Amino acid sequence: MRKMTKAEAYQFLATGTRTGKLATVRADGRPHVAPIWFVLDGDDLLFTTWHKSVKGKNLVRDGRIALTVDEEVAPYAFVLVEGTVEITDDDPEECRKWATRIAARYMGEDQAEAFGKRNSVPGELLVRVKVNNVVAEKELAAW
Repeated sequence: MRKMTKAEAYQFLATGTRTGKLATVRADGRPHVAPIWFVLDGDDLLFTTWHKSVKGKNLVRDGRIALTVDEEVAPYAFVLVEGTVEITDDDPEECRKWATRIAARYMGEDQAEAFGKRNSVPGELLVRVKVNNVVAEKELAAW
């Protein structure tokens, strides 16, 4: 097992179409975990979510998150991010810009515009994660 540098951790987060597993806190204190698509903007992570989704409601009420992204093949790796969110719900152009970038990453450039349009309608939240802590390890099963 080997710790990743910050640069390695962010490169890992930006590579391919790995899905993030986002943990938020429900009003009654129970955890909630949901898969998300995301992109990076410098040290920030961005994603969108519907304002009435469980994660959307949780984030509006309590902006603390934990997110993990892992490599599911040997020798295995993961990045765990902890942070707080800034939510934008009143800038449709900004939401569309980021929704389109997210779609390009996960659906390909040929479908990015359609998915970006679909995921930037009124009610969609643009969530920017301000990272407070990163734990990143690789070669978990290396000898």
